[in-house]
Amino acid sequence: MVARHSGLTQQETQLQSSEFIVSKTDVKGRITYANRTFYSISGFTEKEVMGVQHNIVRHPDMPRSVFALLWETIQQGKEVFAYVKNVRKDGGYYWVWANVTASTDMNGQLLGYHSVRRCPNRAALPAVTALYRQMLAAEKQVVAKDAVAAGKAVLTQALQGQSYENFVLSLQSN
Repeated sequence: MVARHSGLTQQETQLQSSEFIVSKTDVKGRITYANRTFYSISGFTEKEVMGVQHNIVRHPDMPRSVFALLWETIQQGKEVFAYVKNVRKDGGYYWVWANVTASTDMNGQLLGYHSVRRCPNRAALPAVTALYRQMLAAEKQVVAKDAVAAGKAVLTQALQGQSYENFVLSLQSN
């Protein structure tokens, strides 16, 4: 088992606007494919990530409630867009604007998940960071079993009736 990272740093690696990170997982979230950009940006090798849970790149600054929302959405057969802060193997980080979809066979049977991550709108990151910080703080103030609900409550209040999808799409297009 590979170590998640060597200790967190404030060193950011920026995805270029011409780059796309692509990965696929099985139904359990284990990586079955990743492109060269994934390896380059994350710092992990193919050997280190194949068959490993995709959350190997999950940064601790990410609220659990964002991932709960992501899973709820894709399990309903819908695609989801999200701003995600990932951790590199060296402890640095990188932001992405992710699009995640379910992969199915010709009969609609779930095979896994497919994600394409692009360069985020840099102007949107301060708002996203502030919102995620509030969500994470709410999650940490309650017992673990209530953390997702606490984070979602903060998100719901912040969105003021707008869907998360509309929120992130509007941020990305501005």
